[in-house]
Amino acid sequence: MNATILTVDDEEMIRDLMVTALSREGYRCFQAGSAEEAREVLLNNRVDLAILDIMMPGRSGVDLLQELKALSPETVVLMVTAISDTETAMKCIHLGAYDYILKPFEIDRVLLTIRNSLEQQRLLIENREYQANLEKKVEEQTRQIRTAMEDLNLAYNHTLTALVRALDAREKETGSHSERVMGYTMLLGKTMGIPESDLSVMARGALLHDIGKIGISDNILLKPAKLDEGEWTEMRLHPQLGYDILSGIRFLKGPAEMVFAHHERFDGSGYPKGLRRHDIPLGARIFTLVDTLDAMTSDRPYRKALPFDAVISEVTRCRGTQFDPQIADIFLSIPRKRWEDVGRKTFITR
Repeated sequence: MNATILTVDDEEMIRDLMVTALSREGYRCFQAGSAEEAREVLLNNRVDLAILDIMMPGRSGVDLLQELKALSPETVVLMVTAISDTETAMKCIHLGAYDYILKPFEIDRVLLTIRNSLEQQRLLIENREYQANLEKKVEEQTRQIRTAMEDLNLAYNHTLTALVRALDAREKETGSHSERVMGYTMLLGKTMGIPESDLSVMARGALLHDIGKIGISDNILLKPAKLDEGEWTEMRLHPQLGYDILSGIRFLKGPAEMVFAHHERFDGSGYPKGLRRHDIPLGARIFTLVDTLDAMTSDRPYRKALPFDAVISEVTRCRGTQFDPQIADIFLSIPRKRWEDVGRKTFITR
């Protein structure tokens, strides 16, 4: 489509000269003798390029340039000026004009300037459209990747949950222990203000904490009495076994650290490494509290479930020895009903 050009000059002879030359080149032309006439053209027509005389009676070409850029930002503007007023022409370029033409001008040079200006405009528009389309494509591809990652993450979680349920099923009395402690870990972690990304790692660590028990004999795991020293020696291997299973899987390296340390104690008397205080990963320090909650309030092969008040007493008694005292205080601040709601929800969703 041929470009539309508006010539604005108070001298009719110059307007006629421009319109004749431009029409011969195939351009669609409008002309105006003042800024007011030009405004009417701009309001009612799309104009690709405007040629504005700077010095006109009434509102100047500079005033019209500013209004034109507000009305039609895409329009390319060439200013026409006398040699003595090039400083004003340069000011117009800062205001958005593409170039300026000096009077008296050669029509062939003016036509060349117009062609170059319109080509530059075309390239700018094409580049902007290309960038916009590229951004849309990137946005759509990003959305597809995110959806795929969410689906993959969901598949991971379903697979891990199915595996853990199979392991929990070996210890019939503990039921959905791993899923409950995952829910308890999320509740305590959220109460502590832990970021969602870190909570996700801790949740997987809690869910998989006993994965190492896959390597423990059923005679030990399901023994309906307390373990002897030799049996405890084997049982204490399960954090290391769990770590060995998970640490080779890239997206489970974070949970693997928590699995390894989930039986460490704040005072250093835990296993397998006897880590102390803040050398124990935060997720493991949280887990020891929620694991105690679930262990005490669930039926075990060697005893029946204890009341919730017994948990409060145990956490208070072991604050600073088995448990991180600051985390223990936050644990104790959470109402009993909230813990029960999480445990009940785990049972229902199962």
